[in-house]
Amino acid sequence: MNLDDAVVLETFPNRIEAEMAAGLLESEGVPAMVMADDAGGAYPSLQFVRGVRLMVAAEDAYRAREILKAMEEVPDGFTE
Repeated sequence: MNLDDAVVLETFPNRIEAEMAAGLLESEGVPAMVMADDAGGAYPSLQFVRGVRLMVAAEDAYRAREILKAMEEVPDGFTE
């Protein structure tokens, strides 16, 4: 994915949640990238202040939002 055409899909309070969402998108064929201004991980507390951004290509944004929305709607304890 080229950063020039990337958009912020969502901002998360920490890297773990952002990486999980990125993994879900990747498993559905949507390239995603996680960006955080935390000094390369040296100051993880900055993640709470600035947030961790989940980036996708602009043309994938709609599909990515639908994937994340569907995941939020899965009831607790549901397994396939």
